[in-house]
Amino acid sequence: MKNKTNRLYFIDAMRAWAILMMLQGHFIDGLLDFEYRDKSILAYAIWSYFRGMTAPVFFTVSGFIFTYLLVRGDKKGLKNPRVKKGIKRGLQLILIGYLLRMNLFSVIFGEIYDSFFYVDVLHCIGFSILGIIALYLLTSKTKPVIFTTILVTITIVLFLFEPTYDKLPHSYLPQAIANYITKLYGSVFTIIPWFGYATFGAFMAMLFTKYKNYQKLYITAIPICVVTGLFLIFGSSPLFAFICDITNTSFLYAVYTNNYLFIRLGDVLIIFSIFMMLRYYLTNKTILKIGQNTLAIYVIHFVILYGSFTGLGFYHFFKYSLTPAKAIIGAALFMFSSTYLALLYDKHELKIKNRIQKVKFATLKLFRLAKN
Repeated sequence: MKNKTNRLYFIDAMRAWAILMMLQGHFIDGLLDFEYRDKSILAYAIWSYFRGMTAPVFFTVSGFIFTYLLVRGDKKGLKNPRVKKGIKRGLQLILIGYLLRMNLFSVIFGEIYDSFFYVDVLHCIGFSILGIIALYLLTSKTKPVIFTTILVTITIVLFLFEPTYDKLPHSYLPQAIANYITKLYGSVFTIIPWFGYATFGAFMAMLFTKYKNYQKLYITAIPICVVTGLFLIFGSSPLFAFICDITNTSFLYAVYTNNYLFIRLGDVLIIFSIFMMLRYYLTNKTILKIGQNTLAIYVIHFVILYGSFTGLGFYHFFKYSLTPAKAIIGAALFMFSSTYLALLYDKHELKIKNRIQKVKFATLKLFRLAKN
């Protein structure tokens, strides 16, 4: 029996889970008192580990969804309407990423803080989308296997060479550009190695596209994800150590001693397998809506928590000051309020855009009258 629908609802549910994990993670990490940040406490250790899954899942799912939609139609190359939409979306995410770091008070006084140029999640996802589009266009006249192979190869190369390029200062570049490839100047995320998770998501999307009508798709995909995920979590480090021993080289030693990228990729695969197993139960409209409105939720949470534009967010007033109980209750309320406001915006989006358009026209009209 073929899949009932080409829409993969479990992916929307994964996005919902990832954004909610991001909300509570940012809230607790930003406001919890350092006194309680002790990994010898089991609850904190478990929370910390699961928080570390959020960004890899988010990047992988973003790459998956975009690529799945990109290659789904019959049109190829520049004729594919998803190319234009993807370029627009990628640039939009980068622009929003910068706007969220803008402080209006600094602009008024003719000053731009260094934090404006810090690279974060939205910048990286935006450039990841543009990167996937570039690879797609370069391989559009070849067989899909070429595109698929390049995607997974990029993931492996970026992860293997991360210790080599991680600490490079790139001082020959303007700092605003260097922030995209190094954290030394304050960036939270960088294109490399995080583009590797997006390309792995794109790689998985290509496989799902190829086998989407295979009646045993999930029966096959779930155990493959579980086995591969468990191997990456528990077996990749011993494998790197073994290769170092038999080859008598130190190239993989740095990867072995700080093997977080491959381990987190294993976590991503386990999360994928769990959501695939629960796919028939993940059709709640609210959950799916949350997954489909992650950008609005991210923007709203950034404004409330970090005080975009004004600097007056929760982080400003309660930074590293809350007890665990207050942090947990606050995180729950923060998650609810951010998602509620985003879904409310989604419900009235057309009306809001129409009103904004009217305000624009009225402002332009007044400006012209004043000019005349």
